[in-house]
Amino acid sequence: MKKTAFSILFYFLLVVISSSFFENENSAIKTKAAIGKKLFSEKILSRDSSVSCASCHIPKFAFADTVAFSKGIGGKLTSRNTPSVLNMKNRPYYFWDGRAGSLEEQALIPIQNPDEMGLPIDEAVKRLNENKEYKKLFQKIFNEQPNAINLAAAFAAFEETLETVDSKFDDWSNNLKDLTAQEERGRELFVGNKAKCFDCHRMEDFTTDEFKNIGLFDGRELNDAGLYNITKKETDKGKFKIPGLRNVAVTAPYMHNGKFKTLEMVLTYYNNPNAFVEDPINIDDALRKPLGLTIQERKDIVAFLKTLTDKKYLKKNNSR
Repeated sequence: MKKTAFSILFYFLLVVISSSFFENENSAIKTKAAIGKKLFSEKILSRDSSVSCASCHIPKFAFADTVAFSKGIGGKLTSRNTPSVLNMKNRPYYFWDGRAGSLEEQALIPIQNPDEMGLPIDEAVKRLNENKEYKKLFQKIFNEQPNAINLAAAFAAFEETLETVDSKFDDWSNNLKDLTAQEERGRELFVGNKAKCFDCHRMEDFTTDEFKNIGLFDGRELNDAGLYNITKKETDKGKFKIPGLRNVAVTAPYMHNGKFKTLEMVLTYYNNPNAFVEDPINIDDALRKPLGLTIQERKDIVAFLKTLTDKKYLKKNNSR
């Protein structure tokens, strides 16, 4: 009898403490971005409540994953490598094939994807409305109950805060810190005509936001055709969105299929794509001939790329 009474008291205290904790936590959530941040790690937005956005877009790895293909519900693998969601505020389109034209549109697609979170948006909204905590938060911030529009708006508001402009390169750009001799050699190669990196990776976030075929498509069965899957244009076969390079040192593996584990491997590939893929279809003209980069030059470019890592990630695993 005493044991039962103690158990009831313990459970009551646990409920009180938990309620107090969540009340204090939620009182600090006062903006769309704040509720978006909370939702980013919310697993009830997946069919079996096993994964969240943060399960694949891992914060300490610059909101990317560490494997070629991420695990969704039931251990299903994604069809493409998980890109970082940092520095997405000013992008004109999203995903490797550009199928979303806004952060709001992008935010809801993984929730519905059967290989990722596998939950219809109507069901996601229903779950949020059945959750007293979220229902109260949405009412406070949006002045309405959870719905598809404000759910997407919350995610977008959070992702818009994920901008990084505090790297060694930024210090160099602002005349606050010098690059090492090797980093400077790498920078000169990066912007020069020999390596041709700057042709595609320029502007503030080191991307032109174009689609390019870098030679990984050979037309074989199961080989991803990229942009062609959206446009159905023959000239788009094998084209993928050019990713930005900020924090690239912490977002391995690389390419839409996670083919390369290190930046060194990426540079080796770009130096001569034909050595990796026989008879690539629609490869960009700039890569039809070997670049002729020496081993040292490739190392120098990698050294420069590492200067693009925001300082908040320098203490993380950025040695890849």
